[in-house]
Amino acid sequence: MEPFRFHVFVCDQQKPEGVPCCSARGSGKMIDALRREIGARGMGNDVQVTVCGSLGLCEHGPNMIVYPEGVWYSGVRPEDVGEIVESHLRDGMPVARLVGTDIAEVRAEIETNKAKALAAQRAREQSHALPEELNERIRAFQESRVILTALELDLFSAVGDGCGAAEVGAKLGTHARATETLMNALAALGLLAKKDGVFRNAPPAARWFASSSPDSERLALLHTAHLWLRWSTLTDCVRAGTAVAAQQDRVGAEEWTEAFIAAMHRNASARAALVVREVGACGVRRMLDVGGGSGAYSIAFAQANDGLTAEILDLASVAPIAGRHIAEAGVADRVRVRVGDLRTDSLGRDYDLVFISAICHMLSPVENGDLLRRCYAALAPGGRIAIQDFILDPDKTAPRWAALFAINMLVGTPAGSSYSEPEYREWMAAAGLRDIRHVRLPGPADLMMASR
Repeated sequence: MEPFRFHVFVCDQQKPEGVPCCSARGSGKMIDALRREIGARGMGNDVQVTVCGSLGLCEHGPNMIVYPEGVWYSGVRPEDVGEIVESHLRDGMPVARLVGTDIAEVRAEIETNKAKALAAQRAREQSHALPEELNERIRAFQESRVILTALELDLFSAVGDGCGAAEVGAKLGTHARATETLMNALAALGLLAKKDGVFRNAPPAARWFASSSPDSERLALLHTAHLWLRWSTLTDCVRAGTAVAAQQDRVGAEEWTEAFIAAMHRNASARAALVVREVGACGVRRMLDVGGGSGAYSIAFAQANDGLTAEILDLASVAPIAGRHIAEAGVADRVRVRVGDLRTDSLGRDYDLVFISAICHMLSPVENGDLLRRCYAALAPGGRIAIQDFILDPDKTAPRWAALFAINMLVGTPAGSSYSEPEYREWMAAAGLRDIRHVRLPGPADLMMASR
C-alpha cells in the first residue's frame, strides 16, 4: 500500500564539525526549499517528506531518495529543488544530472563510509574518550551564552539591514575587536550572515531577535539572560539547600519584572486557547486568576465567555503591565487587577473558578497547602479550581523539562520546586477539594483540577 504518490527521504545527519555530512553541506536550507516548493504547488497530499539519518554518501550531500522508484539524488542545492519537484514529483521525470546512476559505485561508497564510521567508533571506544554527544551537552552553554549576550546588547537591532562589526560596536558602545569576535560566532551559529566584512541578520534573528520586528521575542528572552546569573550559583545552592543569590545587582527590579512578565505572557498567550478549552469557560460568572501576571489567561477566558468577569491578583509592580495587556485586548470592562500578595492576602469569596498558573512551583509545600486552603474558601459551592504547572511523575525524574525546572526554582527561590501529581493530590484533598484529576496537555505543563 502506498498512501502517497511519492515518499522522499532526505538526509539531515549532523556530525562533529569537520566530518563530512549533509547538514554541513546545507541540507537544512534544501529541506526548507523542498517543503516550500511542494506546498506552493499544492502537492502536500501527494508527497511525503521524511528527514532521516545518514544515507552513506556523506561527501556528496545533501542526499535524498525518492520512492517508489528509489531514485538517489546527491549534491542537491536549494536552487535545484524546484526542478526536482516540477520534473520528477509532478511530471514523473527524474532530474538526470543529479541522479547517481552507477549502482555499484554508490554501494561501494556507502560501504566504505560505513566501514570508516565503525572504525572511528571502535577507536573512540578503545581510547576510553568521552562520547562526543555527552561532550556537546557539557559545552552547550557556550552557544547559549553567545546568543544571550547578543540579546542583552540588542546586537541584532544594531545590525539592521547590514553593518560592519566596527559600526555595530560604535552603535552599542562595545569594543570593536570583541564585537567582531562575537559576530563571527553568531555567523558560525547561523544567526548572522557575513559577506565582504558586512554582517546581516539571518531570517530567524531578523524575525525574533531584532527589537523592531513585530514578532520580536527579545524582551521575553532577556528573562533567560537574567536567569543565567542565578544558574551560575547552582553549586553553592546545592550546598546550601536554597537560593543563595536574590536579585542580582546588575539587573534592576523593574527590568527583571518586565522581562519576566514578557516571558510569561509569551508562554501564556501560546497556551491560553488550549487551557480555556480544557478547563471550560461556560457557566463561569466570576473568576479569580491568582498571580495572573500579564493577564493572558484572564483575557482568554473573558473572550471565550461574554458573561465572565475576571479578577487578577498580583503585585503592585506587575499591575501596570497587566493593565496594558487588558486594555489592548479590549476587555477592561470585565477584567481588572487587584494588588495583593497571594502568600498572605485574602483571596475573596464566591468565585466560580479559581485559576492558578505557574505559581505553585515558586512556593514551598507548606505554602502550597495554605494557598489551596484559601482557594477552597474563595470558591462558591460547586466552584472549581484549575492549577497549571510542571507536574512530575511520582519518582520525580520525568518529564525531563519539569525535573530541570526544579533546578530553576532551587537557584531562584527560597523553597520552590516542581512537584509531583501525588503531592498536588495531597494538598488538594487536605484543603477539602474533591473530584481531583490530572489533565495532561501538549507541551511542558499539565492541569490539576478539582471542585468544591
